[in-house]
Amino acid sequence: MSKLPPAAIPEGFKPHSSHWGVFSAAWRDGKLTVAPHGGDPDPNGIIDNFPEAIRHKARIAKPMVRRGWLERGPGPDHRRGRDEYVEMEWDAVLDLLGAELIRVRDKHGAGAVFGGSYGWSSAGRFHHAQSQVHRFLNFAYGGYVASVNSYSSGAASVIIPHTFGGYEDMTKHNVTWEQIAEHTDVVLAFGGMALKNSMVAGGGISQHVERGAMQRARARGCDFLLVGPLRSDLPEEAGAEWIANIPNTDTALMLALTHTLVANGLHDREFLDRYTVGWPVFERYLMGEADGQAKDADWAAPITGLSADAIRALARRLAGRRVLVTVAHALQRAEHGEQPVWMAGVLAAALGQIGLPGGGYAYALGAIGYYGRRSNAVPSPTLSQGRNRHGNYIPVARIADMLLNPGKEYRYNGQTRTYPDIRLVYWAGGNPFHHHQDLNRLRRAFAQVDTLVVHELAWTATARHADVVLPATMTLEREDIGCSSHDPLLVAMHRVAEPFGEARDDYDIFAALSERMGTRDAFTEGRTTREWLAHLYERTRESLAAQGLPAPSFEEFWEAGHMALPQNPDDGGPWRAFREDPVANPLPTPSGRIEVFSETIAGFNEPSCPGHPAWLPPEDVPRAEAPLHLVANQPATRLHSQLDFGGHSIASKHRGREVAAMHPDDAAARGIGDGDVIRLFNARGACLAAVRLSDGVKPGVIQLQTGAWYDPADPEEETPLCVHGNPNVLTRDVGTSALAQGCTGQLTTVEVERFTGNLPPIRAFDPPGAAVHHPVAAE
Repeated sequence: MSKLPPAAIPEGFKPHSSHWGVFSAAWRDGKLTVAPHGGDPDPNGIIDNFPEAIRHKARIAKPMVRRGWLERGPGPDHRRGRDEYVEMEWDAVLDLLGAELIRVRDKHGAGAVFGGSYGWSSAGRFHHAQSQVHRFLNFAYGGYVASVNSYSSGAASVIIPHTFGGYEDMTKHNVTWEQIAEHTDVVLAFGGMALKNSMVAGGGISQHVERGAMQRARARGCDFLLVGPLRSDLPEEAGAEWIANIPNTDTALMLALTHTLVANGLHDREFLDRYTVGWPVFERYLMGEADGQAKDADWAAPITGLSADAIRALARRLAGRRVLVTVAHALQRAEHGEQPVWMAGVLAAALGQIGLPGGGYAYALGAIGYYGRRSNAVPSPTLSQGRNRHGNYIPVARIADMLLNPGKEYRYNGQTRTYPDIRLVYWAGGNPFHHHQDLNRLRRAFAQVDTLVVHELAWTATARHADVVLPATMTLEREDIGCSSHDPLLVAMHRVAEPFGEARDDYDIFAALSERMGTRDAFTEGRTTREWLAHLYERTRESLAAQGLPAPSFEEFWEAGHMALPQNPDDGGPWRAFREDPVANPLPTPSGRIEVFSETIAGFNEPSCPGHPAWLPPEDVPRAEAPLHLVANQPATRLHSQLDFGGHSIASKHRGREVAAMHPDDAAARGIGDGDVIRLFNARGACLAAVRLSDGVKPGVIQLQTGAWYDPADPEEETPLCVHGNPNVLTRDVGTSALAQGCTGQLTTVEVERFTGNLPPIRAFDPPGAAVHHPVAAE
């Protein structure tokens, strides 16, 4: 069994893991101290959120029930998010909740329950909140309405299977950072590869390798070309050339690059003939034969904000070199987000580099930490969620649509589907007031249900809108196993702290509810948490033993605190095999090849997503009342909105508010100075933020990262001002297209002005109004 170097776990510290890195922790003089894994060459500072967060006032200490729900019973209620809460004892609140779950199921069926979770609450594979809530609803309840895809990749995860095959083959089993460091001549990164994104991965990371790989590639002579409105989307080590196009015009630029290649005979016709289908149909569109408009550099220049000469020069730089095309998740989190994902692959095919080491197309490389790495050669410990016998689902970003429009038909992936009538929403492990768009619309949506249940460790905006709030433990307050499918370290996550107040593990909460429903044994299988950990570990141990590798017992692994796992060779995966023999190793597409034109998608007859990649002008563009593009990207100092009250996150704010970045010219035109507090607004809402002036932001663009907890100045208003800086009061809640119905939250348009009034206080981290102990709890 492999052991960590002594420096990795300081004496007296206990091993643990998070989505943003493996670490160890200990209490020193009454304060939590954390230390990154000793083998990590580039540790993530987000672990420094833990010390301040673990006993913060924002933590939830006792079960709480919204007064209106407790006194008037279940039902639609606009008071959600405005009401006070009542403390209850665990047995009393579990009795109430168990009865409500049974009422909804018996009266409306399992299809009236939506099981919400987003899976990022813990790197531990057992206390994975998404698995826990779905397992409960499957084993103990009889099913639920689920969600599919993700806010991060909603458009890409639908378009890629139609056009390129397996989504995970494109992202997880493709080009690696090792290949880039050794082989790549040009990285053409649409939307960049920001390290703040790749520093995070589901299950944890023991080694952050991206920065070093870019540095080595650059030293060898690799050119990094960043296409996007933010210069910071590639690190300094990449030495990137910044190509600052207008946001959401990447498809037009890709088309013009491809047109230049074809017009000058620089494309790889042999590759296109052998490995793709539909090129002739697409070529007619590209060259203007189909619609009378050639998609050339002169056409693209006014759309993209780049000169035609610069576009043509860029295309010529790509020809004949080992080029890797990447597309950030950001590009497809916008109107017609399917198009840049599809078109980038077509551009890579025209260059003929797909399947070569360090070349071709790697969608979302840099968007998350387990992309661009070798996969493990043994399975990870994972908890079975069971089978959802109800089977209904919605695209994840259409939650508000579903709640506001029960019975309404909508299009998704070639199907006409109907929104269910949801009476109860059960949320564990996630904060839709971070992920979702147009938060004022989301507030109205949550007002429609009978009951909203939330497991939470702190008073997020989602918890503040719930009817039943059950205090959940933080990862440091429980035991688990940390593991990612593409990281070679299995971590024994030891408990570092006792639970805060009366917080309980999600597993224990669901076990108690299952008992009230007569299904405890089906849910728990008779196991305690520690017994579950040993059971889940056994699958990994058996695989190691079958390969003749050291296979320590669970007790040995737990005592050591970690175990190194074998990994598969860096062989290029299915894409390398496809290039070597496309007949023997076809892609899992209808044709077995790259679908430049898709008969399947064309057959759906969706104007918002035609049968080949195309330039579809967006509707949400700058206008007089909202002249600036807002880029609402992922944060650098926290994962999504997690632990926004932690020390590392708080240190990044200014005057207590989230910081927006804008170009000095845009600020000067509005009388705004560096460090001012500004008001961002449009027809959907408004928020305050501090401002940082930067020439690394394209003129006409303002950037405000997501994750600041929603903090309405006056919750009684229908469209209150968020005083803390949550950009999702501004973003649009519409789908990318009728094909994928993905999230479009990355981009919208706003106006900005200097805020001159008295600054309202930040109350996002204060518990809601003084709770009253309910008499039932004292009986």
